[in-house]
Amino acid sequence: MYRILIVEDDMGIAGAIRRLTEAWDLEAKCVEDFRNVLADFAQFNPHLVLLDISLPFYNGYHWCTEIRKVSKVPIIFISSASDNMNIVMAMNMGGDDFIAKPFDQNVLVAKLQAVLRRTYDFGGQVNILEHRGAMLNIADAALTYKGEKIDLSKNEYRILQALMQSKGKVVSRDSLMERLWETDSFVDENTLTVNVARLRKKLDNAGLTGFITTKVGMGYIIE
Repeated sequence: MYRILIVEDDMGIAGAIRRLTEAWDLEAKCVEDFRNVLADFAQFNPHLVLLDISLPFYNGYHWCTEIRKVSKVPIIFISSASDNMNIVMAMNMGGDDFIAKPFDQNVLVAKLQAVLRRTYDFGGQVNILEHRGAMLNIADAALTYKGEKIDLSKNEYRILQALMQSKGKVVSRDSLMERLWETDSFVDENTLTVNVARLRKKLDNAGLTGFITTKVGMGYIIE
């Protein structure tokens, strides 16, 4: 089932869109905290975002830019500000389509289905893992924090992916070494220790102090 994130501050419109999309077997979530849309985005991991332009605190252009820093998920703008300037700006910001309010429900559903088909019929889902504001995009192995990209080696990425996928659980050193073996490079206890130390240093330098915790005799955990 495809997931649709609705970023619309008019709760009447947002609720109507949610009911409409659910009637077409699409899972939908309406954002409620417009100070932190990215948190809902990371938690819900949508296949498509419906995004209004006029929002409290930060406008839709801002959130489109922030989403584009971590994901290529399709974004459809919905707005009553449908003059040519806003439409062009929405597309230039990274939007995939624009629907003017008031909109016909059949047109909205048709555009949703068309964008979903184009995006996912020939490609996989974009998965994002999030913790403490750090976002790891599985599709392109990119880690971002506060809009800044943190460069990771292949081994560092594999370690972080394993830990974030098991957030709240201890991952043994043996499990991590098995993950690193997939790189076709020689891995021993020292190799793992060095890679974890380098990863921690990069996270610390980015402001993510204490992101990875060592459980002596057990392994590592992201809590």
